Amino acid sequence: MSKFTLSRAPAWLAAAAAAGGLAGCSKAVVLNPAGDIASQQGHMVIQATLLMLIIIVPVIALTLWFAWKYRQNNGATTEADYDPDWHHSTTLELVIWTVPLMIVIALGALTWIGTHKLDPYRPLDRISSTKPLDAQSTPLVVQVVAMDWKWLFFYPEQGIATVNELAAPVDRPILFQLTATSTMNAFYVPDLAGMIYAMPGMQTELNAVINQPGVFQGMASHYSGKGFSGMTFKFHGLAQQDFDQWVAAARAQGKALDRKTYLQLAQPSERDPVQRFASVEEGLYDKVLNRCAEDGKMCMHHMMAIDENGGDAYVRAMGLNLPQDVCTSKNAAQVVASLEARHASARGAHSVQ
Repeated sequence: MSKFTLSRAPAWLAAAAAAGGLAGCSKAVVLNPAGDIASQQGHMVIQATLLMLIIIVPVIALTLWFAWKYRQNNGATTEADYDPDWHHSTTLELVIWTVPLMIVIALGALTWIGTHKLDPYRPLDRISSTKPLDAQSTPLVVQVVAMDWKWLFFYPEQGIATVNELAAPVDRPILFQLTATSTMNAFYVPDLAGMIYAMPGMQTELNAVINQPGVFQGMASHYSGKGFSGMTFKFHGLAQQDFDQWVAAARAQGKALDRKTYLQLAQPSERDPVQRFASVEEGLYDKVLNRCAEDGKMCMHHMMAIDENGGDAYVRAMGLNLPQDVCTSKNAAQVVASLEARHASARGAHSVQ
């Protein structure tokens, strides 16, 4: 057994050294990101670690010291050093309880402040630690759809869409609006910000900014089936001029994205190549969000509006005779038109008042 251990020792040491070398060469993205939100999150990790080390390091050091000082063969130890009846020290109790309590209070304050300051729904209040936010700047809106197993990005301001490719100008705030087609997932660009969930029939938001040009890794950080491992994309941080050229290239090279094309795209597939769409059917993202991209399917927000107004009783009061499953009713368009007319009338009456 000893021969085996000795013969394997150089191999283990070499493996440990190689791992250490690789770790030193790799980029610790979470602690050295290219975006301000991710940078602040990384600083919180460092601050929390340092606070915890205040108690961890002394405990480890004292454990080793006690083990050495009171070892069995310590000739310097005398009977006078051994006190079996010792049971209390006010000073020691104060140290044991006060220091951890102060650390817990500091961690709680740090977490409370950081949780509210870095709320993903909260608009940015700065571009970076050295660059304030221009009051006239508007965020770039990107609508994100997590699919099986690919990412679809809508750019409503530019009128384009892409698959598995994302780009944004450097130092411009970005507002991500996220949903999913069938399975809950999580959108994560480590250089940009923390992960945010994307869920079917719901919309989440993430405010972020990229401060350096480059190509950064994006991924799905929540398991969503067999194609999960290939659900990655590239995020391009570009100068404004380069971003404009990227948009122009998408408009020149891409095809149109309508509901028919979307439904084909929504079919499960793995490791899809980058696709660009020069134009997008109006309201398509809202149909995806409300799960009514298919013909004849009632949107969720219209269904909820019917429920809010009394459900089946409201429908019958309007003289409509719908089946129980209004989601696929042929009369769905009539119900929706009646609801929209009623809401428009209510808004008009309110504005007159």
